[in-house]
Amino acid sequence: MAAKKLYIIAGEASGDLHGSNVMKELYRSEPDMDIRFWGGDKMEAVGGTMAMHIRKLAYMGFVEVLMNIRTILRNIRFCKEDIADFQPDALLLIDYPGFNMRIAEWAKKRGIKVYFYISPTVWAWKEKRVEKIRRDVFQLFVILPFEKPFYAKHNYEVEYVGHPLLDAIEQYNEQPVEPLSIPDDPRPIIAVLPGSRVMELKKKLPVMLTLVNAFPAYRFVIAGAPNMSKEIYDQLIGKHNVSVVFGQTYALLQQSEAAVVTSGTATLETGLFGIPQVVCYMGNPISFWIAKRLVNVKYISLINLILDEEIVTELIQNDCNPERLKKELSLILKGQPKRASIEEGYVKIKAMLGKGGASEKVAQSLLKTI
Repeated sequence: MAAKKLYIIAGEASGDLHGSNVMKELYRSEPDMDIRFWGGDKMEAVGGTMAMHIRKLAYMGFVEVLMNIRTILRNIRFCKEDIADFQPDALLLIDYPGFNMRIAEWAKKRGIKVYFYISPTVWAWKEKRVEKIRRDVFQLFVILPFEKPFYAKHNYEVEYVGHPLLDAIEQYNEQPVEPLSIPDDPRPIIAVLPGSRVMELKKKLPVMLTLVNAFPAYRFVIAGAPNMSKEIYDQLIGKHNVSVVFGQTYALLQQSEAAVVTSGTATLETGLFGIPQVVCYMGNPISFWIAKRLVNVKYISLINLILDEEIVTELIQNDCNPERLKKELSLILKGQPKRASIEEGYVKIKAMLGKGGASEKVAQSLLKTI
């Protein structure tokens, strides 16, 4: 019997992580499975054949997408042609909804079974997209506890698999502490997670770096994104005494006292490591203006969204300035009362997310029905 063929599309660093873990589980059950994918270094390390690297795909915001529309449309065209040539038994789409929902619609019309892992944020905006998801997606795997009842309200049965970060972080914490690739320095560490897109890095990192001189008793270490060169960071860091580590984000968080984090998956990762944080968001002003009128959520960080209350401070657009950042960071250092309230919130989140096993659940569900 011929090996099953699966085409996976992950368009961002978080998708590369989750995709790699699903691939490990798939290969554990079916070592001969033929997998072709869009992803990054983590997926490539597991096996399969890479069709496109995520470093070519990271666009964010309405204006940024418009500026790169030709490249995006060219990527969509290539993707469709590549899938058609590969002739997979199924598609597994991981997050990256703007791109992946287009591919899902195209694939459904061609009779290709579509699985979607990590729901588009239809609960935040464009709720009507639920109809498209139900029409085009054979099985949707959701990772946030409030998503299953949301879809049930729309008469769509989805599978809640838990959050994949639970597994990734639990596995990491079981390993010996990994030394950071930075010079020796006895000062406690503040982790800086400025994001994985060039435009957001150039906007946000200079503001974050104003903290360095304000907190001389601490050392600041930046988590470098895998799709960025060290030269980009060096240009932005200038004369600041700051280190950058690549491929060591978890080691950095594990060894930090506090963190300054860009909104996104990193806020939940930081929370699951138990590190108090200040969340930052600075987008293109026009993109933010449009989003503010379309998005129906109270918070931008996963931590606050899951808890439905502001446990960690969110500094958005003009509020993300040196003065506010300095004030909010000082409130979460050791000995400060706000630090304890954040840690209590993290305990609640872990209880709400439940047990791990997301990657295995996705893989087994897929293998049963592919």
